[in-house]
Amino acid sequence: MKKIFLASLLVLGLVATSCDDYLDINQDPNSPTEENMTPDMMLPAAEMNIAHSYGDYLRTVGGYFAQHYSQEFGTSNYLDYSQFNQSAVRSNSMYRQLCTRAMNNLKYILQYAEANGEWGNYLAATVLRAFAYQALVDCYGEVPYTEALDLNNLTPHYDDGQVIYDGILAEIDNALEKASGSDQVATSILFPGSTAKDWIKFANALKLRILTRESGVKDVNSKIAALINENNFPTKDVQFAGCWKNEAGQANPFFMEDAFASYGASQINIILNVALLNTMSITSADFKDGRLAAYFSPNGSNAYAGGVSGTNFSTTANYKTAYWCRPNAHFNDPVVLISVSEINFLIAEYYAKNKNNAQAQKYYADAIKASFAKAGAAGYEDVVAQYPLDVNNYKKAIGIQKWVDLSGYNSFEAWCELRRLGYPEMSNVKGEQVYNPATDAYNPDVVAPGTLYHPINANPALTSILQRFPYAESSANRNQNTPTYPGDNAPVFWAK
Repeated sequence: MKKIFLASLLVLGLVATSCDDYLDINQDPNSPTEENMTPDMMLPAAEMNIAHSYGDYLRTVGGYFAQHYSQEFGTSNYLDYSQFNQSAVRSNSMYRQLCTRAMNNLKYILQYAEANGEWGNYLAATVLRAFAYQALVDCYGEVPYTEALDLNNLTPHYDDGQVIYDGILAEIDNALEKASGSDQVATSILFPGSTAKDWIKFANALKLRILTRESGVKDVNSKIAALINENNFPTKDVQFAGCWKNEAGQANPFFMEDAFASYGASQINIILNVALLNTMSITSADFKDGRLAAYFSPNGSNAYAGGVSGTNFSTTANYKTAYWCRPNAHFNDPVVLISVSEINFLIAEYYAKNKNNAQAQKYYADAIKASFAKAGAAGYEDVVAQYPLDVNNYKKAIGIQKWVDLSGYNSFEAWCELRRLGYPEMSNVKGEQVYNPATDAYNPDVVAPGTLYHPINANPALTSILQRFPYAESSANRNQNTPTYPGDNAPVFWAK
């Protein structure tokens, strides 16, 4: 069985042999011998599978679904996302990258580490596996888990999201019991030259996110309290940084995907959405959020303008490319898995739920402060004042500010938290009120700060935002155990 499993890895091209190879995940590596298949080879490959799917595809679609982004003039690559549509085909590559490539690498590491008592490697692989499964549940609701990765079962059962969440939490706890902070960890891009100490902190932050996300449907208050009391969280963002190169195939994956005119691609797709712009720039007469300039470039007139979900303005002569604002993306930007600001927002939410106003206010302010520090911007105190935290309606302030914070680096998590917290709220404003394609009338002020709006030609199945992905065609077409798709408007388990 080991030889069969090794062969499957090599056929899929999952193993890399140098640092550059890990970055270029699309090339076929040299085939290693069975004896030198070690976690030092497999861990960076798994990390890059996750970094590319999470930092590119999920960030991109999350940005459209969360109304951080809209579609550039004259191009239509992501217009369907802008209208809150997702097809079973569009997520195929991401699904294979996580469910097949990353998971098989991690499965090998877990088997090797357990057989050799390498508990630092066991923990690292467990945390990355849990991270990937959490993202998959948050996309699809249900995916194969208990019967997944079995070469003898080509039609695995799809597990309910709650079962998977409970399972990965148990996996993390089991790995934490086995590992100690001094245990060595194999070559890693996420934590270069690390012991298990960094992975323990990452594990705790991931547990905090998972528990908080399911806290609306399950009583996990005591478990969250224990984590917060232990207070062993990362003090720096958990991110893939310092590993990207200014070369095609080796740059930040989000930067490469949207081309940014650096690697020969001609189309430009992503622009600033009016919903995000209005929230960041119209909070008071004289105030503009300092993170706006860090996240997006001004337009050709050195001003800020926001595009409208559901259209690419392709029929207008007034709103051309130079009118819109592009993300400030760079080849060496980090791919952020969990940030310090997100951790502080999660802790603030816990204290707000438990009516501890002083602690809730502290961590809320700390979260915004960390967000501004990450952006290299000043004036976080003004944002705290403009969006004060009310513990009796904590979802509003935390939801809006987390949405703004994540717009600069992790829009996928913003889409997840939108579905869970319900903020920014979906207003009654229709996209055609913001921009009328027939008359070319553009009226961005109808979108109130801290609210969303219905896209032009929006997905007719929805009453608000998209709630889930259809099951990936690459899995569903070959698996008779794929459940009936519940529909775009059906929440995943933690958002019910």
